[in-house]
Amino acid sequence: MLPEPKAAPGRRSSRTERPASPSEDPPLATYKSIVAYDGTEFAGFQRLGQGQRTVQRVLEGALHSLGWGGERLLAAGRTDRGAHARGQVIAFRLAWRHSADALTGAINAALPQDVAVRDTQLAPEGFHPRFGAVSRSYSYAAFFDPRPDPLRQSRAWRLWPPPDVDLLAEVADRLRGRHDFGAFGRAPIPQGHTVRTVVHCAWQVAGGQASFEIEADAFLQHMVRRLVAATMAIGQGRARLEALQACLDDPKRAWPGRLAPACGLCLEAVGYPAAEHEM
Repeated sequence: MLPEPKAAPGRRSSRTERPASPSEDPPLATYKSIVAYDGTEFAGFQRLGQGQRTVQRVLEGALHSLGWGGERLLAAGRTDRGAHARGQVIAFRLAWRHSADALTGAINAALPQDVAVRDTQLAPEGFHPRFGAVSRSYSYAAFFDPRPDPLRQSRAWRLWPPPDVDLLAEVADRLRGRHDFGAFGRAPIPQGHTVRTVVHCAWQVAGGQASFEIEADAFLQHMVRRLVAATMAIGQGRARLEALQACLDDPKRAWPGRLAPACGLCLEAVGYPAAEHEM
C-alpha cells in the first residue's frame, strides 16, 4: 500500500478545530443570578409604567450597559412595593467572554446601592427561575413598641401590645402541611388553584422583636402578609384561632383582616431541583 500523503508544512489538517479568535463575539449563554435588595424606595419588583422605579427596571438597565439585548429578564417572582429580598433569582441570556464572578462584579458596578447581585452562575439552556422553582422561603420581621421608631419601621412592622407567644406557635402549627389557602390570597394566574404545601413555618420571639419564617412549594399573592396579619390578630386577642381554622376548612371564606405592611417581608431563597444546577 502506498503511504498516505503528508500535509504540506504549515497547513492545518481539515480535522483540526480552529481556535476562537479573541475578536469574535462570545456565544450567548444563560445566566442565573441571586439578587438582594432593599425595597423601601422601589414600587415593587416587576417593571411598571414609565417613571416607576422598580427592581426589574434597574437590573435591566445594568444589563443593557453590558451589551444585553433582551427585552425582559426572567425572575422567580414579584415582590410588593416596599418588600425586600435576599434571595430573588433572575435569569438572562448574555454574550459574555469572562467568568461568572466577573459578570457579578460588572453588574454590581452599574447598580445603585439598594440592589446587589450576590452570585452568578451559568444555567442550563431553558432554565426559568419561576417555573423551575420547587420551593420559596420568606421571612417577616416585627417588633413590639408603644412608640414609633423610624429607624426600625422601614424593615419591620411595629406592633403593640406584644402578642401571646404560645398563640403564635399554635397558628404556625395549624399552617403547616397541605391546605387550600384561598382565604388568604389569590392565585398568580387566572383560574389557578390555591392549594399549597407549607413545609416549614415558625416564629422566633425574643427581646421585643419577632421573626416569622415560612417555606412552601409556592405562594399565593399576598399570602405571607395576610397570614402574618392573621397570626398577630390572634396573638393579640383581636381574633380567634377558630376563625383561622374556619378559613383553612372553607377557603371561600376570605380572611377579613388587613394585610401586614410590606416593609417586614423578605424573600429569602428560591429552591430548585438538583438537576437545575448541573451543567
